[in-house]
Amino acid sequence: MKILYLHQYFATPDSNAGTRSYEIAKRLVARGHTVEFVTSSAFYSNAENLRKGWNFVELEGFKLHILKQDYSNKLSYPKRVYRFLSFCLRATLKSLQISSDVVFATSTPLTIAIPGIIYKKFRKKPLVFEVRDLWPELPIAIGALKSPLLIKLAQLLERTAYSNSSRIVGLSPGMCRGVLDKGIDEDKIVLAPNSCDTDLFSVDPSVGHRYLESNFGFVAGRKLVVYAGTFGAINNVGYLVNLAKELKKVDKSICIVAIGDGMEKDTIEDNAMASGVLNDNLYLLPPVAKTEIVKVLSGADMALSLFGPIKEMWHNSANKLFDALASGTPVAINYGGWQSEFIKQHKCGLVLSQNDFKDAALAISQFLSSEEELCRAKDACAYLANHKFSRVATVDSVESALLEAVNESVVTN
Repeated sequence: MKILYLHQYFATPDSNAGTRSYEIAKRLVARGHTVEFVTSSAFYSNAENLRKGWNFVELEGFKLHILKQDYSNKLSYPKRVYRFLSFCLRATLKSLQISSDVVFATSTPLTIAIPGIIYKKFRKKPLVFEVRDLWPELPIAIGALKSPLLIKLAQLLERTAYSNSSRIVGLSPGMCRGVLDKGIDEDKIVLAPNSCDTDLFSVDPSVGHRYLESNFGFVAGRKLVVYAGTFGAINNVGYLVNLAKELKKVDKSICIVAIGDGMEKDTIEDNAMASGVLNDNLYLLPPVAKTEIVKVLSGADMALSLFGPIKEMWHNSANKLFDALASGTPVAINYGGWQSEFIKQHKCGLVLSQNDFKDAALAISQFLSSEEELCRAKDACAYLANHKFSRVATVDSVESALLEAVNESVVTN
């Protein structure tokens, strides 16, 4: 099966972004399929070596057509929309030059569906669309999309993407329900959640200890809580300032490290300094490659995944949660939805109060002080990573969706 894979933000473990597409492609190639990407250089680790325009790279058995195009979470929303539309146009033209049996388009952004739909229409090949976020519900909810006209156009694109897809892959039960609520036939919807890269994250604890000694001397024997991700408007990383203030009162043996970048980082740093927690029990560090996060989580006592009070975001499938599971690190979140229910059910971490920071600080302190709870959570993480959220299970689901779309297309034609 020849697969045309459309993903604007392809990344490898050497970069600081999610690697789902890389992991899926690598395993599809190992199963005998041909995979060819159309992507941008936004999170490509060797972007500085690319020339202007389109570049061609072969990587681990699959092919990459990479458009030199920068992107940052610090960009304003209008500039982001411009990047989306610019890539959409050029990706459409590039895609039509590539031969395949099926086109697999993965959001975000939702505009990635446009080259997929056009490819389907002109090349007469089935489209499988992967929903990573429920667009446009999310940008509408956070106020990034305000124009009534743009909202209607985005909703039209969403409906058009779903109706033109032979299969729709959702990363969480909530996303699948969201697609179902749009009137899509349940038989077309496939659940393929994020998965745990145990090959990458399962390292000896000594790796983490050595890393902390060499790079995080400021931890100084304290228990370490880590957030590694975007400092964006929806991520609510400012939560950590209030959490650190309360931890300073209730348990001085705990410190927080937040690794990443984004449009909110400068504000968070200013607030942390004003609150007296910056470089005391809260440390804000620049983003690092995923291979480096492996070492950080290996030495951490707890990992964090954060979001603001935006229920539309609670349907997501946070990479941070699955990386924590893969590393055997208990995870704490401050939002509801299926991940909250999941953590409570499997006792692999904590669900923190979103507004009561003293309660959240006490919960973390008590949890990290209990060897029994810690051991149980670590065992649960290891079990879930290896049995419930394995890479194999995710790739099985994606591969089945692609093959079913191809087979149905052959029968129809």
